[in-house]
Amino acid sequence: MTDPAPRRQRPEIRTHLRDVTSGDGDSTRARTSRTTGPDRAADDAVLMEALGRGDIQALEQLYDRYSALVFSVSLRVLHDPQLAEDVVQEVFLRLWRQPASFDPGRGRFISWLMSVTRNRALDELRRVSRRNRSEDQEDDESNPLDAVATSDRMDDPALGAELREQREAVRTAMTRLPPEQRRAIELAYFSGLTQAEISDVTGDPLGTVKTRIRLGMRKLRDALNGFVDGDEDEGAGEP
Repeated sequence: MTDPAPRRQRPEIRTHLRDVTSGDGDSTRARTSRTTGPDRAADDAVLMEALGRGDIQALEQLYDRYSALVFSVSLRVLHDPQLAEDVVQEVFLRLWRQPASFDPGRGRFISWLMSVTRNRALDELRRVSRRNRSEDQEDDESNPLDAVATSDRMDDPALGAELREQREAVRTAMTRLPPEQRRAIELAYFSGLTQAEISDVTGDPLGTVKTRIRLGMRKLRDALNGFVDGDEDEGAGEP
């Protein structure tokens, strides 16, 4: 996969990570290899164990493996390369400082990392939005359109209850999918990856990824019959 992050910035981030993480950590080199599929998941778990012992090389290996993907997901949320680079740095610093926050018993490392990345990018997006709103209010303290926009929102309790019911139905339907199909759909819809990126992350052939998303979406459509209308989006995750 082509690295969307400017390569000239990556050494700067790595240098900063080493400055922050330098100390008396375990110098044992974590095992690493070019792995795919289930082997990659097992290798990620080994690296996270090494990270828990303070092995800076484990952090660097995870960074080299996933920094481009973290950048890509962050950029889709923020639409700002510099902010996306900041998120990359913060995500990997969190890995170093809180390796125990990843629980291998609850799923694969890559799914957890994408969730952390998206949440951090959304936090940054909200922070920027609040700052922009504050600046706008200082420039124009009384904007009559604000009142119209507020009163025009559909704060309907019945609609809210219906949306909550739909969300719960989706969560339940997702848990009933085969793990491989569920993971492909989560990466496509909740992490915003393209099918090619999912193939790169999982190590599965692109055709397999497409099939899993297509079959999974069909099962979701059948399970959610009555909640959602229309055909499933079998092109999810396409560039």
